[in-house]
Amino acid sequence: MKLSNLTSKDVINDSDGNKLGKIQDAEIDTLTGKILSVRINKGLKLTSFLSSKNGYNVSWDKIVKIGGDVIIVDIDDNMTKIKEENK
Repeated sequence: MKLSNLTSKDVINDSDGNKLGKIQDAEIDTLTGKILSVRINKGLKLTSFLSSKNGYNVSWDKIVKIGGDVIIVDIDDNMTKIKEENK
């Protein structure tokens, strides 16, 4: 699967069912080629690109399932609070 395929999918939090946004970027281990984490931004791509405060960094191991239309992640309330404090 290509990163461009992932960026077109909505990201949903498994713990509360809320839509978090879309994947904008990924951190990749250059030695192994594995994805370490993804950057999920909420809002339009242009405004998300300009503001680093409007999103989440999610470890790859927090991704529960990648489906045809959505990606389900398991993040806790603390991560949501960090995002809200950065607004």
